[in-house]
Amino acid sequence: MADPKEFSNKFRRRLADANRNVRAIKPQQVRAALTGRNAAFALGAAIVVILIWIFNAGRHEDPATAVLRETGVAPPSAIVEDMKEQQKPVAVPIEDAVPDQLEARQPHQAALAKKPFHNPDYQESVEVDVSAKSVAITAAFSGQRIVVFGAVHKSLQASAEQGLYDVVVILEGMKTPLITRRKSNVAGLWINTKSVEFANVPSYYMISSTRPIEEISTPRVFDAHQIGFRHVHIEPEPGQATKMSEAQLNTFRQAIVRLKAKEGLYQKKQTGVVFIGRSLFRTSIDLPANVPIGTVVARTYLFRDAELIAENTVKVQLERQGVEALLYSFAFDYPALYGLFAVFMAVCAGLAASALFNRGSH
Repeated sequence: MADPKEFSNKFRRRLADANRNVRAIKPQQVRAALTGRNAAFALGAAIVVILIWIFNAGRHEDPATAVLRETGVAPPSAIVEDMKEQQKPVAVPIEDAVPDQLEARQPHQAALAKKPFHNPDYQESVEVDVSAKSVAITAAFSGQRIVVFGAVHKSLQASAEQGLYDVVVILEGMKTPLITRRKSNVAGLWINTKSVEFANVPSYYMISSTRPIEEISTPRVFDAHQIGFRHVHIEPEPGQATKMSEAQLNTFRQAIVRLKAKEGLYQKKQTGVVFIGRSLFRTSIDLPANVPIGTVVARTYLFRDAELIAENTVKVQLERQGVEALLYSFAFDYPALYGLFAVFMAVCAGLAASALFNRGSH
């Protein structure tokens, strides 16, 4: 282990060397830096930043977009294979659908936690909680593991091996508008030729279950509660559905799921939920580093003999903290000052680099 005194002495020596180097810079070197090639590069970079700021300053947010921004919603694998196996083949393939985040046209609030659901034909109910109800998103955020755990109240199974119950856990981010485009080969060039605007695409969707959901219950139940990628209600904006058939819309939906799965935002664990004893269960879910910021709702469903017995919901809040939160607030709350600050930093960085490189070349 390094000696603290030796480290302190080395730090003082390097600080003194840096001070001498700064003092040794001559006025002619500063003038050369201001008129040299690197200075021209710095000035060009500053002009580009100014132009970007000017064009962005003319774009005004509508109230709905402001709501999405204040809530921290970020714009937006074999998962799609399961969807393809359960759906009829379609005539229009999509090879290069590219989703782009759209500005919201209507306020999209965080999904509200529902009251616990209980089937009156059964005595069991489910209680659920998560290991962390608040996750700090900082510049060093590289993902985090969330543990969802719970218990079956009035459980009838004698042990975990009996397998009387099935549990499905879904973590779903806020629903946001999204546009999906299809590219086609036109005169040797691949260009966007068709697009569909969807109104309510989950920004993040993770499903974990005791076994494959197809073995747990029926599509009717899954459709009613949006369980599974195929059963999530991804509906086009009003007017879009009349422009093409349902089969064509399904191809665009599949493209969304496929691309989000490649980004790690749509995941599934077919045997991720494990019972610990006769009533306790748990599952661990890894939030990726690119998870959209905002409210994530964890929904837990309890099944017995293909019937939905109970449901419970809990929220996980993803919040910016530290330097990232400061810069985010500065950029959106004071856009003019942030633009000037960015220009100032670009100019200073360019001049500093020019001065150092020119000084080293003499």
